[in-house]
Amino acid sequence: MTGRRWYEDGRFRFAVGIEDTFVPQEAHGHRKLDEYELTQHYAQWREDLDRAADAGAEMIRWGIPWYLVEPEPGHFRWEWLDQVVEHLDRLGLRCVVDLMHYGTPLWLDNQFLNSAYPERVSAYAAAVAERYRGSLTDWTPLNEPVINAVYCGEQGSWPPYLHGDDGFVKILVRLARGMVLTQRRIAEVQPEAVFVHVDAGFRWAGGLSPARLRHLEERRFLGLDLVLGRVGEDHPMYGYLVQHGATDDELGWLRANAVTPDVIGVNYYPAFTTVGHDPETGAPRPVEAGTEGLADLLHAYAARYDRPLMVTETSRGGPAAERLGWLEESVAAVRALRADGTDLVGYTWFPFFALVDWLYRNDHEPPDRWLVQMGLYDLSRDAGNTLRRVPTPLVDRFRQLARGEGE
Repeated sequence: MTGRRWYEDGRFRFAVGIEDTFVPQEAHGHRKLDEYELTQHYAQWREDLDRAADAGAEMIRWGIPWYLVEPEPGHFRWEWLDQVVEHLDRLGLRCVVDLMHYGTPLWLDNQFLNSAYPERVSAYAAAVAERYRGSLTDWTPLNEPVINAVYCGEQGSWPPYLHGDDGFVKILVRLARGMVLTQRRIAEVQPEAVFVHVDAGFRWAGGLSPARLRHLEERRFLGLDLVLGRVGEDHPMYGYLVQHGATDDELGWLRANAVTPDVIGVNYYPAFTTVGHDPETGAPRPVEAGTEGLADLLHAYAARYDRPLMVTETSRGGPAAERLGWLEESVAAVRALRADGTDLVGYTWFPFFALVDWLYRNDHEPPDRWLVQMGLYDLSRDAGNTLRRVPTPLVDRFRQLARGEGE
């Protein structure tokens, strides 16, 4: 096995992830959304990482709050991050670093539309990679590019609040350029770096015309197709991109500077990754799709990209017993796919503990109103205002599965 990277050694790794959405911009009716702050991870990060290692995780998806680490252009505050990286080293946790899990620094006006965004995000990434070479070696340039383009460009939910197909395309093309430059800049300072590009899974179940369904099924892959340089005139979405503002120069640059991920991460949630539409009103609604949806999605990515795959997010909300059931079912499904020859290298329970629903940003209720218990640990606020990490039966079972017990 000498000289092989971790995803080439034939082993299957278990990971956890800590929800790390950062949208610090505030506006009328839109609160700051920082999951580390809302879940008290900033105060309890050391214990949280200890718990992750104790639960049997070999890897962790963990994100850097760019807006805090680089509070002014080119000025970095490393003190806290130095401590986190040192502790990750001590625990032996391989960190897949979420460099961009939504949100830009406050000083970057117009956010992703800023003309300097691709250069700024890649410079930040290179600075982190250079400082922590030898400790942090695995990188996600940007989490879920299509979801990002939907929230920021199509639905106008997050800055810069664009709408429609034009907004979606504008944001996605900028994100893709930033992802390409990020991977290239990191590779310059870390030739040994591993890149795990993480995509949101999208599936649809009924209520759409065949043409609309084909459009959405192709659009879900656009983030990866752009960074891999696959979008030429023969691509089924080329006309759509050009019609909504992408230029030949932009698409040509992406083809000429294409990068390839080492591993493709696929995010899947059984209760809401699959969307159905009411045949009368057209209103979308989540559809339970279970392990069939997971297998279908992984097969789709395997066929399209022929790269090692990792389940980089999965879990379900609700009582711990239901979560435990999904842990058993989903791990069994992934192992069955591996046995059938699918190149699956890892499984991630995400989030490790409860998160605050993104709808908190648009509300005035306290964060506990929006707590969603999806983790191995629940969160419960005590009289001293501390969010206690309450273990569920999933912790012990995850540890057993990670150690190969009871397969």
